[in-house]
Amino acid sequence: MKKLGFGLMRLPKLDKDDESSVEYEQVDKMAETFMKNGFNYFDTAYIYHQGRSEVAFKHAVTDHYPRESFIIADKMPLPFINKDEQLENIFQDQLERLGVDYIDYYLMHNVCESSEDGYLNGKTYEFLKQKKEEGYIKHLGFSAHDSAEYVEEFIKQNPGMEFIQLQINYLDWENNVLQARKCYEVAQKYNLPIVVMEPLKGGFLVNVPKEAEKLMCEYNGQPPIQWALRYVAGLPGVFMVLSGMSSYDQLKENIEIFDDIKPLNDEEHEIIKKVVEIINNNIAVECTGCNYCLSSCPENIVIPELFQIYNHQMIQNTDNFTAYGNAYINYAKSGEHGLAGDCIKCQACIPKCPQHINIPEELVKVRDTFEIPLYGFNQQEE
Repeated sequence: MKKLGFGLMRLPKLDKDDESSVEYEQVDKMAETFMKNGFNYFDTAYIYHQGRSEVAFKHAVTDHYPRESFIIADKMPLPFINKDEQLENIFQDQLERLGVDYIDYYLMHNVCESSEDGYLNGKTYEFLKQKKEEGYIKHLGFSAHDSAEYVEEFIKQNPGMEFIQLQINYLDWENNVLQARKCYEVAQKYNLPIVVMEPLKGGFLVNVPKEAEKLMCEYNGQPPIQWALRYVAGLPGVFMVLSGMSSYDQLKENIEIFDDIKPLNDEEHEIIKKVVEIINNNIAVECTGCNYCLSSCPENIVIPELFQIYNHQMIQNTDNFTAYGNAYINYAKSGEHGLAGDCIKCQACIPKCPQHINIPEELVKVRDTFEIPLYGFNQQEE
């Protein structure tokens, strides 16, 4: 099995503001190229693209290829579970949307303290174990966004887990909040094969500061994306690396990298340490663009988009007008969404964030950076 998995969370859209507007024809083309090049692992979830991700998979893969030729991973949406009967209904919906009679890799989605209501006091785990015994699930596992201590306790309480999906990338490896290394070590301790998510940190590690990119390119001529993917693919115990590809060009680039991917050598690991230091001196908000916060915002603020603009502005390390300032103006002038300064600090978004970002606090910084006379706004009072 080749190590590149097609993450179906950031599919191309007809309308960038409508998560459900999946561009099916483009996804079909991407899946065809993916399969033709010997890759066959796809990862989706019940909530991705408001349910259209699973439908897009059926349209692009199930309807065109023999069942044994592809591998599909799907997930039980723990944050949305509060009744026993939901489990069967959701699972049957997923089989129908995917167009399959079994799921290869099935996960309890987003295992963390804030999702515990979805465990239903162990009933969710028992339900999924039963589905595995009945042949509807081939491998049962979980994805996690919590501390290593919490992950280990979950494994102890649910001993039937066969694999784990973790956010791992070189920037998060020693992060005290996300604890990528420590979670990885827990997985190794319990001999759980690892699926890596967010290897590029939502695309952030594709566009690193110029100083960091120069270090990489001067050593071996490879772009930052290749360094990031080689970093995670080379970790012992990792059997799959997911990439949320949203364009055909991204797909082709990833295929080229994984066709002959090699682990980083010792010198390259030392360069990565320097790159991390450079990035940490520039990064502002560690948002991966998962969009989980969007549905909770009463002011309709497109939080990930504003954080992306803000991060790039901070990397520029200038108070002068930049293309990112212009991007903020364009966002504001559309009049379709709330500005950073419109945040009412209700904090509904905070528990939704897998990165544990204090979103209202960071939005104040975004407001103070862009909503000033230089950019044509009147700064609001606290």
